[in-house]
Amino acid sequence: MGKTYFNEKFGQQDDKTAIKWFALAAEQGHADAQNSLGKKYYHGQSIPQDYKTAIKWFKLAAGQGNAEAQFSLGVAYGKGHGVQKDDDKAAKWYRLAAEQGKVEAQYILGFKYDVQQDDKTAIKWFRLAAEQGLADAQVKLGNYYVDGRGVQQNDKTAVKWFKLAAEQGDADAQSNMGTAYERGYGVPKDNGKAAKWFRLAAEQGNAIAQYSLGHIYYEGKGAPQDYIRAHMWWNISASQGNIDARNFRDIIIKEMSPTQLETAQKLASSFIPNKTRPIVTARKSPPQVKKIPEPPPPTRFGSTGSGFFCLQVWVISSPTNMLFGAVAVSLWETTQRCRLPLLS
Repeated sequence: MGKTYFNEKFGQQDDKTAIKWFALAAEQGHADAQNSLGKKYYHGQSIPQDYKTAIKWFKLAAGQGNAEAQFSLGVAYGKGHGVQKDDDKAAKWYRLAAEQGKVEAQYILGFKYDVQQDDKTAIKWFRLAAEQGLADAQVKLGNYYVDGRGVQQNDKTAVKWFKLAAEQGDADAQSNMGTAYERGYGVPKDNGKAAKWFRLAAEQGNAIAQYSLGHIYYEGKGAPQDYIRAHMWWNISASQGNIDARNFRDIIIKEMSPTQLETAQKLASSFIPNKTRPIVTARKSPPQVKKIPEPPPPTRFGSTGSGFFCLQVWVISSPTNMLFGAVAVSLWETTQRCRLPLLS
């Protein structure tokens, strides 16, 4: 009954009435109601925030095998909310939830073992999450195939997973797809497709893709040669700390007229990243911090630029950070981006 008060009928939600019904059902042992009531106390939604009371209801629901409550307990033990912080207990509850198919728990376990350099176990959990459509797990799994860590190195398989994530709007995966087509890694070389994927990632604010797109425009491969656009994208990438982009931006100035330079600078200053994560195909669905790659064999400037499947430092934006030992895992808050919902 309580859930009916959370639908969008008439465009309204009646939290207080829902809480009343959740409480009645929870007292009678209904696991879903216990979990829902726990969330209300955990987040302080229409009632005062009370972690300890939230934990009480989560434990009752989790004891009945409720995967959502098990995941919530993993978060609580990972952060020390309402309980003593305990990474082992966090892992226990995540694993119970993951074994029931809770995709967020599968990803978090994969991340944990990835940091511990237990590649095979990390791959196991990332694969399970990736097969459920979690884009971040697809990217991580693709990286394993690129590196040949825990699996046989295979660019084609890597591209398979990157493409699935890229089609959901993941900027890292889109950038990787651009490099795959630019270099012919796992797919035939295709400058036009490389430009397409770099552009999608660049427009979301991905510094590596912006750097690579600058080269696309400078060299006129995959897009008409355009020094204004080349300078613009290198300038934008440089503003995010990309040293190579800064160097090429400063060099290309010598080949531009004052009018071209002024136009490029105006375009760069007016650039606003598209944070909506555009969906390329109909599938369900960090600014990134990346290591700038070593340059490939020299061209006119000394680099063609993109850096295939760069080392990624996973920093995912959200209102709440979940600590798992020494690992920080953050969770998204919007529906489209929310592949790791906090206590959803």
